[in-house]
Amino acid sequence: MMGETRKVIVNGEEFEVELEQNGDTWTATVGGQSFDITVPDAGPAPKQRRAAGGKSQKSGKVNANIPGKVVTVEVALGDEVEEGQVVMILEAMKMQNEIQAPISGTVTEIHCEEGQSIEANIPLLVITPPESEDES
Repeated sequence: MMGETRKVIVNGEEFEVELEQNGDTWTATVGGQSFDITVPDAGPAPKQRRAAGGKSQKSGKVNANIPGKVVTVEVALGDEVEEGQVVMILEAMKMQNEIQAPISGTVTEIHCEEGQSIEANIPLLVITPPESEDES
């Protein structure tokens, strides 16, 4: 296998390194000196899942943040919904709460029924966004 040459910066100093991979081990050659490098648990680097200024992809999962009772489910499987549309009414602490669709799309899963008592933070229904991201 051919190695590849990469620029690396170590303590502010730039080096050209010849990298060659043999299974779990890398051989790095710097200025004629070779070093064997192993990186334990070197799966793909985890993707950062931090929300960047509220621009994160919204989830189509609808769940309740407090336990309650499903009063009505306002949608059916296959229904098209708009973001902000009321999809169900939940009673919690003697108050009826309108649960709104977090995104526009199609109702693809419903995990609750009218009259059912539900726990907090379980998926109640799932809305799948349309394939195209065209804003009409």
